[in-house]
Amino acid sequence: MFFSTTLAAEEAYQLVSWWKPFLLLLPFIPWAIIVSKVLDKHAARFILPRQTWGTVHVVCGAVALIAALSLPMKEEFTFWIGWALMMIVLAADIVAFAMITNKDERVPEQFRLTMDMSKWTKARDEKKKAALQGQVELNIKGPDKSLVQAPQSGTPEFDIRVASENVFTRATGARATQIDFNPGGKDGAYAVTFMIDGVRTAAVLTEPVQTKDGPPPPPPGILSGAEALKLMDFWRGAAKLDLTDRRKRQSADITIERGTLRTKVRVSSIGSQAGMRVTILLDPEGQVRRKTEALGLLEPQMEAMKTLIEDSKGVVLVTAPPDGGRTTAFYTVLKMHDAYTRNVQTLELEMQDTLEGIRQNKFDPQSEGSDFGTTVRSILRRDPDVVGVAEMPDANTAKEVAKVDAERCRVYLSFQAASALGALQTYLKAVGDPDTASKTLHGVVCSRVLRRLCTNCRQAYQPSADMLKKLGLPADKIKQLFKKGGQVLVKNKPETCPACGGVGYVGLEGVFEVFPLGVAERAAVKAQDWNALKMEFRKKNLPMIQQAALRKALDGITSVEEVLRATADEAPKPAAAATPKPAPAVVAAPQKS
Repeated sequence: MFFSTTLAAEEAYQLVSWWKPFLLLLPFIPWAIIVSKVLDKHAARFILPRQTWGTVHVVCGAVALIAALSLPMKEEFTFWIGWALMMIVLAADIVAFAMITNKDERVPEQFRLTMDMSKWTKARDEKKKAALQGQVELNIKGPDKSLVQAPQSGTPEFDIRVASENVFTRATGARATQIDFNPGGKDGAYAVTFMIDGVRTAAVLTEPVQTKDGPPPPPPGILSGAEALKLMDFWRGAAKLDLTDRRKRQSADITIERGTLRTKVRVSSIGSQAGMRVTILLDPEGQVRRKTEALGLLEPQMEAMKTLIEDSKGVVLVTAPPDGGRTTAFYTVLKMHDAYTRNVQTLELEMQDTLEGIRQNKFDPQSEGSDFGTTVRSILRRDPDVVGVAEMPDANTAKEVAKVDAERCRVYLSFQAASALGALQTYLKAVGDPDTASKTLHGVVCSRVLRRLCTNCRQAYQPSADMLKKLGLPADKIKQLFKKGGQVLVKNKPETCPACGGVGYVGLEGVFEVFPLGVAERAAVKAQDWNALKMEFRKKNLPMIQQAALRKALDGITSVEEVLRATADEAPKPAAAATPKPAPAVVAAPQKS
């Protein structure tokens, strides 16, 4: 009896070895710090479902503890199995949070979480290196991948570097996709603008200052000619462009790294009568990459587009107004053809992206030799199956395209036009002969872009009957629309929406006109009977631009105000009092489109 009691006590003593509970509790310390200091603050910052995630973290912690304690610890290996299961559950909680929240559109790309420790180490090393040279935030690498060294702190060159970086960081903070330095201001001043969700906005480069006395501060985005020239030359120098040539068009790609975020940037400059202009395009390839289903085509338009692709004959016009998504539509349509079984080629002035399997020909207007139209004719003589002509710089280009063998080749001709009818009229005028132009026409596509409502702060409202009447919508069927918000309620206090920065919109949505042209449509085009052509379009139940845009508003993707802005040349605006004023949104359960 004595020996059995002693043996039991010894076993009990072994089960509570001092190092086992210590080892069990140790992983919970860093896990709890990460959850409370990083993940919870991340959820609060971007108005993610914080309470839901808090519950998930608590449940995962409990499951991890149960997993560690549920296995019998009489044997040493069972303790380690339980400990390993606990570690897996805790790690899965953190990884799952990062993966799920990174896909949420409310979290900007530069603020997405990463589990790559090498990136953290690299960012830390880069900060140390920057501290030795000067307090710069960006690592800028030229076209040859060489690092643009930071000047010594306190020098004029360093001040220019900091000011140039400030333009970039403020642009990315505002979700801009393009930065423009344009001349033409008073006394040789330059205007700096950001392209944010397809809308040009004056760049805010400094914090607003309230002054009671003295002259008012300059308007946003205005720089003196001397200041602007220094910043433009910095970016041109980083791209290794010829700084002595301020007239010829030049372009090159650089890479900018900020912490773990890496961005490809295209720097372009060209001269004008008013002065040199510089454009900085952020992620140029990503801006024009879209899958077909992500273009924004409505269901009947998608079917019409597939019909055009399957036809693969004749000329199809692909058009859009400036900044209307023309290149994106052009590239996406070309990629709908199988480039591995068919001979697909392009002719472009500037390649925005690399198209897999497609032979892309770049035309250099500065070189001596054939003009653009003659080069188009040369490509068409090589018997390609599909040709994408990215521009129509002159009438000769349109005339060469109109001569294509419509039974053997498909040609996509892309140029600027505000509507499908406008595109057809422009094309006929360029060709000069309606009969020649209409014979080979098989379709026309026109695109525009709308800003998408921020799903974190958009406001639902009941539209007035007068408003619906002016839009041509049935008042008895439309019970709810959405408008931009810009503010959210946090603890019953209105705050700027962190997802959209108070703008009310995040991202772009495409709207289209897609019209295949058959015998009846070509006859109307030949006769230039545009009313008859509209009637033929209506028979196919294919929407015009404004109708497609209104469909997006009815689906809650965008607002009526945005539809009217983007289609201003299509229809008059309704009365200003048609919609109620914005109010802060209550963020209880964030909505998603």
